[in-house]
Amino acid sequence: MRDQLNSSWDRFRGLADEKKEALSSALSIQNYHLECNETKSWIKEKTKVIESTQSLGNDLAGVMALQRKLAGMERDLEAIQGKLDDLKREEEKLAAEHPEQEAAILSRLSEIDGVWGDLRDTLKRREESLGEASKLQGFLRDLDDFQSWLSRTQTAIASEGAATSLADAEKLLAQHENIKKEIDNYRPDYERMRGLGEEVTQDQTDAQYMFLHQRLQALDTGWNELSQMWENRHNLLAQVYGYQIFLRDVKQAEGFLNNQAYLLSHTEMAGTLELAEAAIKKHEDIMTTMEANEERINSVVDSGKKLMSEGNVNTDKIQDKVDSIDKRHRGNRKTADDLAGRLKDNLELQKFLQDCQELTLWINEKMLTAQDMSYDEARNLHTKWQKHQAFMAELASNKEWLDKIDKDGKQLISEKPDTEPIVEEKLGDLQQLWDELESTTKTKAQCLFDANRTELFTQSCADLDLWLDELDAQLQSDDHGKDLTSVSILLKKQQILENQMQVREKELEGLKNQAQALGQEDANVVEVDAKQGRVQERFQELLRPVKERRSNLMASKEGHQFNRDLEDEILWVNERLPLATSTDHGNNLPTVQLLIKKNQTLEKEIQGHQPRIDDIGERGETLAVAGRVDSEILRARLGDLQETWRDLKQETDHRDRRLQESQKAQQFYFDAAEAEAWMGEQELHMMSEERAKDEPSAMAMVKKHQVVEQSLEDYAQTIHQLSNLSRNLLTNSHPESDRITLRQSQVDKLYAGLKDLAEERREKLQERLRLCQLKREVDDLEQWIAEREIVAGSHELGQDYEHVTMLRDKFREFARDTSSIGQERVDSVNRLADEQIDLGHPENATIAEWKDGLNEAWADLLELIDTRTQMLAASYELHSFYHDARDTLDRVQEKEKQLPEEMGRDLNTVERMDRMHTTYEHDIQALSAQVKQVQDDAAHLRSAYAGEKAEDIQRHEDNVVEAWNALLAASRGRKQLISDSVEKFRFFNLVRALMLWMDDVNRQMDAQEKPRDVSSADLTIKNHQGIKSEIDARNDSFTASIEMGNALLDKNHHASDEISEKLSQLQERRKEINDKWKDKEDWLQLVMEVLQFGRDASVAEAWLASQEPYVRAGEVGSSVDDAENLIKRHEGFEKAAAAWDERFSALEKLTTLEQQEIQRKREEEERKAIPPSPPTPRVSVTTEDGLESASPSGQNQVTRDGDLVNHLEVIAQNGVHPDTESQLVSDASEAADGTGPESRKENVPALKTPQPSPRPRLDSSQLTKAQDAATVQLEGILCRKHEWESHSKKASSRSWQNVYCVLRNRSLGFYKDSKNAASGIPYHGEVPVSLTDAVCEVAHDYKKRRSVFKLRLSEGKEFLFQAKDEAEMNSWIDLVGRSISTSQEDRHAITPQGLTRAMTMPPISPNSGETVTLRRDKDGKEKDREKRFSFFKKK
Repeated sequence: MRDQLNSSWDRFRGLADEKKEALSSALSIQNYHLECNETKSWIKEKTKVIESTQSLGNDLAGVMALQRKLAGMERDLEAIQGKLDDLKREEEKLAAEHPEQEAAILSRLSEIDGVWGDLRDTLKRREESLGEASKLQGFLRDLDDFQSWLSRTQTAIASEGAATSLADAEKLLAQHENIKKEIDNYRPDYERMRGLGEEVTQDQTDAQYMFLHQRLQALDTGWNELSQMWENRHNLLAQVYGYQIFLRDVKQAEGFLNNQAYLLSHTEMAGTLELAEAAIKKHEDIMTTMEANEERINSVVDSGKKLMSEGNVNTDKIQDKVDSIDKRHRGNRKTADDLAGRLKDNLELQKFLQDCQELTLWINEKMLTAQDMSYDEARNLHTKWQKHQAFMAELASNKEWLDKIDKDGKQLISEKPDTEPIVEEKLGDLQQLWDELESTTKTKAQCLFDANRTELFTQSCADLDLWLDELDAQLQSDDHGKDLTSVSILLKKQQILENQMQVREKELEGLKNQAQALGQEDANVVEVDAKQGRVQERFQELLRPVKERRSNLMASKEGHQFNRDLEDEILWVNERLPLATSTDHGNNLPTVQLLIKKNQTLEKEIQGHQPRIDDIGERGETLAVAGRVDSEILRARLGDLQETWRDLKQETDHRDRRLQESQKAQQFYFDAAEAEAWMGEQELHMMSEERAKDEPSAMAMVKKHQVVEQSLEDYAQTIHQLSNLSRNLLTNSHPESDRITLRQSQVDKLYAGLKDLAEERREKLQERLRLCQLKREVDDLEQWIAEREIVAGSHELGQDYEHVTMLRDKFREFARDTSSIGQERVDSVNRLADEQIDLGHPENATIAEWKDGLNEAWADLLELIDTRTQMLAASYELHSFYHDARDTLDRVQEKEKQLPEEMGRDLNTVERMDRMHTTYEHDIQALSAQVKQVQDDAAHLRSAYAGEKAEDIQRHEDNVVEAWNALLAASRGRKQLISDSVEKFRFFNLVRALMLWMDDVNRQMDAQEKPRDVSSADLTIKNHQGIKSEIDARNDSFTASIEMGNALLDKNHHASDEISEKLSQLQERRKEINDKWKDKEDWLQLVMEVLQFGRDASVAEAWLASQEPYVRAGEVGSSVDDAENLIKRHEGFEKAAAAWDERFSALEKLTTLEQQEIQRKREEEERKAIPPSPPTPRVSVTTEDGLESASPSGQNQVTRDGDLVNHLEVIAQNGVHPDTESQLVSDASEAADGTGPESRKENVPALKTPQPSPRPRLDSSQLTKAQDAATVQLEGILCRKHEWESHSKKASSRSWQNVYCVLRNRSLGFYKDSKNAASGIPYHGEVPVSLTDAVCEVAHDYKKRRSVFKLRLSEGKEFLFQAKDEAEMNSWIDLVGRSISTSQEDRHAITPQGLTRAMTMPPISPNSGETVTLRRDKDGKEKDREKRFSFFKKK
């Protein structure tokens, strides 16, 4: 038993396991199918989302948003792809486990693959279209930005102000250069956009692309215009800058010229020699200053001329300034030259006066000596004689002084004639004083000589012998000087000696004279002659030694001078040699540069001193050849000088090379010091411990460090240049090679260390940046999760179907987006955190904490999403039924409401309604499936819900079924009603067509132009005959319509009354149109006859007017010949008059109109003779003019007569002379009274205008107003704007247009110009507007223009008119207002009655006669038109 139980239990467990496996397998298959359905729905929803973006992306922002959305869609697709991979693996597993269901399993996945392929293709196409759209939109945005920049730049260039000073000009020029740099920076953008634009618009014919092509052309034009504007503005600014510099230089030059003019104008002529010399010196200083400034002034003038030659915008001003400066400069120069000449003349005059004054003083002094007569004592007589002899010798020697002054005075007079009075006066006084002195001296000499002649002679000879002995002793001396100074002293002594010999020579001449005198008086003549001869002989012997000694002294001076110059040159060379051999090469760059300048100055001095060395050599060779000095010693000293000179030049060259080498070394040290200083600053920056607080600051620090690294990389070129410089110095074996090598190694080491510091700092900054980025990602993701948790935790389940559907769909999309995007972002953040932790980031603990908190928040969000998904699914099922039930009920009710109650007003409408009802029946059949579905859903939900929910479900179902049954009943009733109305409207259409045709014929007859002459009347009659042919052609249509109407009446149609009425109207209207045509035909014949009469009458009147002066002439001739000529002329006139008799006879015949009028008068007289009968009732119709007619025929008669009279009034405007018309009226009146001409008494009775009914007459005031209204006219050019087409519709074109306006007969016409107005050609075919019930007033509400008034017509049209000024506007308003008031009064006025015989001729127009028409000329002035006195042409 136990074994049986155990075996049964084992069997049961086996069956249970098999059942569990079968159920698990079935569950797996069902889950597979469910997942396939969800995946397929998911894919379709994504496809719809992609397709819903077709209408978006019209701008760049939309395109970019869609691109981001599609990028998120790609992430969703990755999740779908993962889901498909899982399904494929599940499919393979299930297919292997359930071979019998393999086909179904594979088919589900193949369906998903097809939908998946469609989704991928749709996404790919959308991305491609968005790529192109994004490219295009990006291009358009760049194009708009570039055009905006282009416009701003053009505005900036055009709005640059004008410079008023040099600083402003420099500022504007600098700003303009900055604009050029900006333009150059935008050039690549322009070329890129131009190329992209050509690529976009190539081979495109769409209007948008053509517009884009035009924008590109405008862009090219704007770019070229910008370049041209910049060039033009740059040229202008450069010219203004040059002009401002020129003004600055002009201001300085004017200051120089003003100063010069002031100094020159305040220079006075000096009164003394010292002041004259001082004035000359001062003037020379002024001239020196002027010469120094002359170059600057000339440069100003040259710069001005250069600016003018370049076409400066201120050429006129520059020309004025240049001319002014040049003129003033030349004037100052001329004034200075004149002043210099006058100062020199004054100096010469002062010198002359000074010499005269000195000579006068000397003469006065000598005069005192000459007048001394104290020589009475014998003992001092000889001494007195000797002194007097010396005094006379002094006078003789100073005679040249007087001669020189006289010569200078005469020369001064010849050169400066204006000084002649002063010079002549001075010369005369000097000559007089000199003559007095000579006479006094001669008198004294004669007295002394007379006192003791012999003693004086002997003593004089003894003195001469003694002087000659001393002179001989001096000449025997060999002392020629030991140096240049002693030689100069000896030469001065020699000069004194020679002067004494000249004096002694004169004394010898005096002794000779004395000897002669003594020989005449004394007996001892031989002794006197012997003494005198001996002294004379000795004096002559000493002349030759004196000359030899002078020659020796000069030779000695030349030798000593050469030695002195040689010593000076040697000394100069020795002084410069230490500078050339100096070893001071400077300790820094400025010192070396200063030493180089000093050495260059020394080289220039040596070059300038070379001519003196050469001169010393030439003079030494000359002395050596002459043998005046020792040639060997001389050549030895010259050799020493040349050798020292060569050493100096060589040392100078060597020092220059040493200084150049020192400069290179100091330049290297200077550059190295600058490099070390710069690297020291960068090292401090690299060692900074500043840390970023957030990602932007970290990014900024990284970018800043990148800039520093870039500058460090760029500085490598400087280090490389220093290295090359040091290598070059080492290659050239520079003296400081070791120091240079050491310094270069220090720089290289410092640069390498700086690069290492930069690398370390970059790594630290990168780590900080990555940490900040991770922090930002974590914070953003946590905030995103928090926002998603708010949505996922919502308890809103929807108020209705749309709401819950929206919530479900949004939450599905929300869940999918959250799952895919959120998981990806969480994984990305976790991956970043793990990477930082693996790399050993210093903040590992903080990063791990951020990671754990993020993962916990993500898990909570997923749990909330699952809970809300289940709640929304349950709410959706219930609300879906409610929505379907309400939707079905609404559609049923809507279909029932769509059944129209009207049956249509015409055949087309009824037939269309029939077709619409057929379609309607098909539509309501489609609702049956929805009603069935509602019933099924209600049965299903009633089983799941109870209580109020179940009752609510039942109520919705009952409402739908009841509405459906009512709809079916209403549709069947409507179908029968529509079919009864079709035939009725077919008959009505035929009748309506015929009625419209008769209306058109009636309008044609009414619209026929009233003939104004015989030719137009004939043409009108022919057109009227054509209308008759068209009436006859419509007889068949009338017959067919009448037969169809009678057939409908025979069938007892429900609309028989309407059909009968339509038939009656058709027949009556047909009779009326035939009668009207006949009446119109009779009226045209009458008009034709009247026009022919008017034409003949006008010709006859013209002939009579031309012959009347001849008939009225009273000339009978003063001679027989004149009388015979007059008789012949009169005979010719009588023949011509005889030829016109037949024409006048034809004019006297009565017209048909006159015959009808006579017949009417006769009938009226006959009716008056018959006794009155009781009145019979008749129907009276009131016309628009307030007249009644007894019958249609009477009405037609009134119309015809009125039209004829009105037509004749129109003809009177152009056909008949008023005088002729007046004569015809007079003749007609006389004929009516029986007093007319003989020819008209028997044939023409009095005529009156036919009157169908009595009309009230106008009183005098009404007649006057009517005449005033007819004469008030105005015309001129106005600017018109059409505002309103009717009371509720604005005009299609509301632009301002110039039109020629003519105000005439209570109407306002518009023409293009006065010529078209005269020709009657309206503006754009517009008919004149009637001013009846119009309003004309000032347009106070229109502020855009002045002098504007508005005209509002009765039918709602409104016009704005702009006049030239207020006066013209007021004139138009006044006259238009008068026309409006006249038209309002004339509506109640009655036309004067009476048609006389003269009315067979065209009557006088209201605008004829003495009417004066105002018109405006082009200047807006009114002028009178020519008065029209006759309707006939002037001869």
